[in-house]
Amino acid sequence: MSNKDSKTKSPLYGEREIAEAELICFENPNPGRPYEISIELPEFTCECPFSGYPDFAVLRVTYQPDLKVLELKAIKLYINSYRNKRISHEEAANQILDDFVQACSPTWMKLEADFNPRGNVHMVVSVSHGNRKQC
Repeated sequence: MSNKDSKTKSPLYGEREIAEAELICFENPNPGRPYEISIELPEFTCECPFSGYPDFAVLRVTYQPDLKVLELKAIKLYINSYRNKRISHEEAANQILDDFVQACSPTWMKLEADFNPRGNVHMVVSVSHGNRKQC
């Protein structure tokens, strides 16, 4: 089989990466200093558990790391795993926050899930963990 054929077999290489993804971290280079990391994920998608219609959102994560920092590619792959999940906005935001907290044990973390309007309704879900320190 040629190299090209191995990239196009099913599941596709991207689907395989997403299915095998794990949230991984690396050591905080400045654990004694309070600082914040902000990440925006503008292409989040999942499916409505009631209608099956796609839901789209911008996710904004801000956190103060303790001993570990989340690795960005791992976050990207993890978030992409929601593409075909039937999950409510509220459950998605809480599950993502729980998984990020479990992976890196931050001092403080906030997740804002800003869902695109559907049927003239716009929803933003904000969830947080821990206590924010002054930077």
